[in-house]
Amino acid sequence: MVWDGGMTILLGTPGVGGLAGVAGTLGEWQSEGGPVQLHPGDLGWFWRFGDRRTADAVRVWERDGEVLAIGMLDEPDLLRLALAPDAAGDEELAQQVVDDLSDPARGVLIEGEVYVEAPSDALVRGVLFKAGWNPHDPWQPLRRDLAEPVEESALAIEVIGPETAPERTAVQRASFDGSTFTDERWHAMAAGTPYATARCLVGRDEQGTAVAGVTVWSAGPGKPGLLEPMGVHRDHRGQGYGEAITRAAAAALRELGASSAVVSTPSSNIGAVATYQAAGFDLLPETRDVYRDF
Repeated sequence: MVWDGGMTILLGTPGVGGLAGVAGTLGEWQSEGGPVQLHPGDLGWFWRFGDRRTADAVRVWERDGEVLAIGMLDEPDLLRLALAPDAAGDEELAQQVVDDLSDPARGVLIEGEVYVEAPSDALVRGVLFKAGWNPHDPWQPLRRDLAEPVEESALAIEVIGPETAPERTAVQRASFDGSTFTDERWHAMAAGTPYATARCLVGRDEQGTAVAGVTVWSAGPGKPGLLEPMGVHRDHRGQGYGEAITRAAAAALRELGASSAVVSTPSSNIGAVATYQAAGFDLLPETRDVYRDF
């Protein structure tokens, strides 16, 4: 289904057949020194719900056949947005995106309280504020440069494949209350286009117990890679395993050719921020989602 977003800008969904192209475009838009925004790894992690649901969650804004913006509905009330490098200050695009986000009939966000994650340098943020939207709680992005080799992890690290996927999913469920990451969903994620240049890692302690897990996503050689998600088994916290698995994640991204490793966490999650810093990540400027409650 395609909605007419104005005289020249069209809003639509890519369909399953268009997901690979969306992932590729998101990868092209990642750059060192550029804004933290929707990454192909975010799309890849969502892919655990299957290609049809992933396609249904994606929105694409085009003008004259050129993709200007891509959004992904993490939830029906949360859109995460990425913009082409030369489109951040595009006034026509900013106004059209805001119009589309503000009207539930356009098929993007639902009615009521909703949230938008947009790049910090995007004009669309200012237009949303003018329309009565407000900043929400802060998030803390962090970055580790990968020009130099990464220190060895204190854990025994295993790269997960189809046969060992149950260990990765079990660690995930033990790390996050309410997690629904099943073996079936791991296989759906692994079948997605972005996972072709991704890795799932599990860290084992001296007894061989799986105590931490992470998934890392490449956006291509020379571009920032993403950690999403990272977790430590609830029964094995407080022993430095989060720092150890994060170092392993950075090393894996360097092997994949990434120029840096990036990760984001709520600023209120002081423990997570400290863990990433201990693993060599530097703080980037905080970001805030924008929300409306009218």
